[in-house]
Amino acid sequence: MKLANRVSTLTPSSTLAITAKAKALKEAGHDVIGLGAGEPDFNTPDYIIEAAIKSMHDGQTKYTPSGGLPALKESIINKFKQDQGITYTQKEIVVASGAKHALYLLFQALLNPGDEVIIPTPYWVSYPEQVKLAEGTPVYIEGIETNDFKITKQQLEEAITENTKAFILNSPSNPTGSLYSAEELKELGEVCLKHNILIVSDEIYEKLIYGGAIHVSVAELSEELKQQTIIINGVSKSHSMTGWRIGYAAGDAKIITAMTDLASHSTSNPTTMAQFGSIAAYNVESDFVDKMNVAFEERLNVVYEQLVNIPGISCVKPKGAFYLFPNVKAAVEMNGFSNVDEWVEKILEVEKVALVPGSGFGAPDNVRLSYATSLEQIQEALSRIERFVKNNIKA
Repeated sequence: MKLANRVSTLTPSSTLAITAKAKALKEAGHDVIGLGAGEPDFNTPDYIIEAAIKSMHDGQTKYTPSGGLPALKESIINKFKQDQGITYTQKEIVVASGAKHALYLLFQALLNPGDEVIIPTPYWVSYPEQVKLAEGTPVYIEGIETNDFKITKQQLEEAITENTKAFILNSPSNPTGSLYSAEELKELGEVCLKHNILIVSDEIYEKLIYGGAIHVSVAELSEELKQQTIIINGVSKSHSMTGWRIGYAAGDAKIITAMTDLASHSTSNPTTMAQFGSIAAYNVESDFVDKMNVAFEERLNVVYEQLVNIPGISCVKPKGAFYLFPNVKAAVEMNGFSNVDEWVEKILEVEKVALVPGSGFGAPDNVRLSYATSLEQIQEALSRIERFVKNNIKA
């Protein structure tokens, strides 16, 4: 039976492909170090787990409203007031089954065939696929490495056409860890206001910031920009709750209502007990996020220095998230490979280190490696990569 055209457009996930190969090697008894993780290596805090368990014992195991529990929406509203100084109503919040699901609902609610969505590269792998699934057209702008992979207002202006519907902004970024300043956001926001383009601001890594940097949401810069922006966020990264699948969107009530209606006919509602856990994540005072940040920053500072000392590898030091996104083009050429994907596959085969090739992120000269694992494991992985590069230099 022929499948729907929409699924034929999807590009297989490079992250899942390399993870599958690494898993197969590990199951065969090899000492594999995987640096592809897109989730913190800390367990969800006990107070969140206990809140979810209590909710189940209290009988909270039934359906909730499609857009999320009112109590969770209030917790999210309070979070925005405290962190960004902006105010939303419950009608402007929808809780989804993860931030990825929130993005999916948004594009399904927003796009018609031929509508264009501007996506800076490097990008998170699911952005273009979700746009295509909604019958939209991804339009790419290259984030230049010498500018910390960030785009400029001139680049954005030049990419806009009469079909442009939205612009995706991911700060801090997956995969680069780059962070836009308030001034940079203001300039990009002014272009979007001028052309009436919706800003989709993915802020899922907002709590993971290093080196004294500050996260700024484009929506907090002015009331006009707030009205022009849909914020995507969730508890997955900030509270190490990736498997709980709770994300949310905040913005224009008309768009949020459409997203909620779509959710009612797909997932019915986000998992009930996970919502109660998320209420605790936002309502209970804890130093968990701060401690996790300290650990990530310590790892970053150590492994960054080790990484950039490997021949043929250069790297922009990230300001957020938990990824390094080095340019390995020179190392690949030194080792006689025609592209990064082949080089990554050989490193996995020979040194048993799993990296994610940058081609899946729209940056074929780079690789993504996660430092959301123990410092000892990362250091050992980088030592193996250095050994591979040095042992395979072609004359």
